[in-house]
Amino acid sequence: MTKPVWSPTADTSERPAGPKFIEPRDEAEPDYRAIQQSPEFLRLRRRLRLFIIPMSMAFFFWYMAFAVLSAYAHAFMSHKLVGEINTGTVLGLMQFASTVVIVLSYQRFARKKLDPEVQRINELAGVGKE
Repeated sequence: MTKPVWSPTADTSERPAGPKFIEPRDEAEPDYRAIQQSPEFLRLRRRLRLFIIPMSMAFFFWYMAFAVLSAYAHAFMSHKLVGEINTGTVLGLMQFASTVVIVLSYQRFARKKLDPEVQRINELAGVGKE
């Protein structure tokens, strides 16, 4: 026999987020609504936003500066630096380098700041315990 599917309701969970986020109707399934409203999860989302929003904005402005310089500053972008390598080529390659730096910095940030929070939330929810 199949297990009934519980549809989410529009109201908020009346149970406070506590040491365990387990629904009383099914001990094997976490209460996702309680997890989402818990201070631990809210702190995790805040930390993630504090990294992603500034980093995304910085990269967007850096990319747009490159695009605007490419379109309107021909003399600057065509200035030869070494041999046939000009400023435009160097700035274009720096786009790739900055992407790698962002990915590596996010990886380090996630490992140090986000993963411990996720582990804590998983422990509170009883996820991964067999």
